[in-house]
Amino acid sequence: MKKKIPDIICGLLILLFAYTAFNKLLDIHRFETVLSMAPLIGKYSPLFAILIPSLELTIVLLVLLPRTQRIGLISAFTLLILFTAYLIYMVLSYPNLPCSCGGAIQQLSWKQHIVFNIFFILLGMVGIYFHHNLPINKHDQAFYEQQ
Repeated sequence: MKKKIPDIICGLLILLFAYTAFNKLLDIHRFETVLSMAPLIGKYSPLFAILIPSLELTIVLLVLLPRTQRIGLISAFTLLILFTAYLIYMVLSYPNLPCSCGGAIQQLSWKQHIVFNIFFILLGMVGIYFHHNLPINKHDQAFYEQQ
């Protein structure tokens, strides 16, 4: 059971990050346009339009591969905290700006999006905790000893 919890959490994080990255990339011009209206990052919208989905897809790969799963969980957790901090800033400062998220998540209000992200932050914390406390098998032990 202890091994299934991080696997389920990793699966959910893979779905979340793959879904949002591909939705952004499928309509990258709209994503960049919405980013251009965002405070703090608007003038860097071309960079962020590529950087954000690239980071999300990198996290998908990290979480997908057993050897990099822990760093992937930590990366997902960190990126979700950064996104959520920015969302909170937006709610407090500019509540009427459009959301630059992709797909169905775009339909959420800013406050609903914050709750959604907090849920995934908590999942990430649980995943990191359980992943950290899993026994290391012989194959992984050899990998860690080489590092």
